[in-house]
Amino acid sequence: MVIGIDIGSTTTKSVVFYPDASFKTQITKAFDPITSATGALGKILMDNHLEISSVKNVVLTGAGASGIGGQLFGIPTTKIEEIQAIGLGGMYLSGKADLIIANLGTGTALVEAHEGNIIHIGGTAVGGGTILGLAKAILKISDLDVLFDMAGRGRIGQVDLLIGDIADSDIGFLKKEMTASNFGKLLDSAKDEDIALGIFNMVYQVIGTVSAFAAKSRNMNTIVVTGTASNVSIGKRILDAIADIYNLTFIYPDHAAYATAIGAALSQKQ
Repeated sequence: MVIGIDIGSTTTKSVVFYPDASFKTQITKAFDPITSATGALGKILMDNHLEISSVKNVVLTGAGASGIGGQLFGIPTTKIEEIQAIGLGGMYLSGKADLIIANLGTGTALVEAHEGNIIHIGGTAVGGGTILGLAKAILKISDLDVLFDMAGRGRIGQVDLLIGDIADSDIGFLKKEMTASNFGKLLDSAKDEDIALGIFNMVYQVIGTVSAFAAKSRNMNTIVVTGTASNVSIGKRILDAIADIYNLTFIYPDHAAYATAIGAALSQKQ
């Protein structure tokens, strides 16, 4: 069997692939790269009752992988470039080729993936880390569950300037209820719940718009969303609204948070 480990800036994701192609996933907090890698490996071995001798290879990827060399617990290790791992994992989880992958982590990476050809298009520094940073700076909140709950009770019209605030009718393909300017209104009466929703709205609108432009530039209509920040209900709603504007489809596969680790493991299964 093969284990893939994605060492990110805030979390470490790992996956064990069994010979029958089934797999198990795990997420842990990241500290320094070596502690993250050894801790993730040790935990996935213990949680799944695996013997070290049964592991053929450990494949490392992510920002922290470069600081690790040699073996882990006596198991041979290899590395794969993160963009390649994102491409492989996104194609595998979606069951599709010829697509754009938006990998939502601390920032957002955009990848064009085809069988045998995976390209880094670019991305944006706006991502899950932006949400956490702004929430901490503005609302003094670091707990994502609290932030989700607050945002669910927010009113975007208290924070964002909407098309309907400046025009009596739709402007081109933009409907009156759509955002004209993120935080461009911010009423004195805005509550913390409204600001929390405004943070999510801004971040996911940036991600969605950049992803849409990337897809259109490649004449593609399918965007697979992966990464730690991919499975957020508020984020999905915002992305799907952007998909409707640009006649695109965002796909949110199961186990999307582990796509990069899965892609790493798959690189040794091919």
